[in-house]
Amino acid sequence: MTADASMMNPVSLFMEADLVVKAIMIGLAIASLWSWAVIIDKAIKFAGLNSQATAFERAVGSGRSLEEIAAQAGPDPAHPLPRMLLIALTDWREARGRGALTENQGNMLMARIDRALDSLIARESQRVEAGLGVLSVVATSSPFIGLFGTVWGIMNAFGRIAEAGNTNLTTVAPAIAEALFATAIGLAAAIPAYIAYNKFSIDAGKFTGRLESFADDLQAAVARRLGGSVGSSAREV
Repeated sequence: MTADASMMNPVSLFMEADLVVKAIMIGLAIASLWSWAVIIDKAIKFAGLNSQATAFERAVGSGRSLEEIAAQAGPDPAHPLPRMLLIALTDWREARGRGALTENQGNMLMARIDRALDSLIARESQRVEAGLGVLSVVATSSPFIGLFGTVWGIMNAFGRIAEAGNTNLTTVAPAIAEALFATAIGLAAAIPAYIAYNKFSIDAGKFTGRLESFADDLQAAVARRLGGSVGSSAREV
């Protein structure tokens, strides 16, 4: 009984498996490690992005001037929110540097800022979604690859059983267990990848929505400045 039990541990099941099944198990193990690397990387990055976004939004809502906050962020910030602020303020300063703005010039400025912010949001959305394809592939394909390994292993197991001419449980169980082990590995790779893919897809959507909301706030702030600028120009006339 001790010998039979030892045959059921994962190492023994792998060592006794067919060469094709071994290759499938190794491939699934590599896919699982790859997906876990993506999961850990995404968890760290999303935590950092959201933490920095919260701090920056708190600074913007503190009542300080946007120019002061932009200066504090530096000329080339890594986070997209301060980059969006720099884009809006840079376009605003360039437009105001040419003198008072007419209504048409103000509309053109708003359209230019809108396009620039949309372009940045699109790039950032692609960046935060990078790697999710790996999780999707692992989640959807691993169970089927593991099932193929199981079917292949069972076919070979029945062949060995037929050659031995012995169909009692002690003969059948280890051979079937070797085959089913491939499906178990496939599920072990697929389940975390599936859960993480759905979670990070939702997180990516929320972060993109956060960028879009901040872009709307920036455009509203510029529009208020334009209203004051156009009003001042009309009074001068």
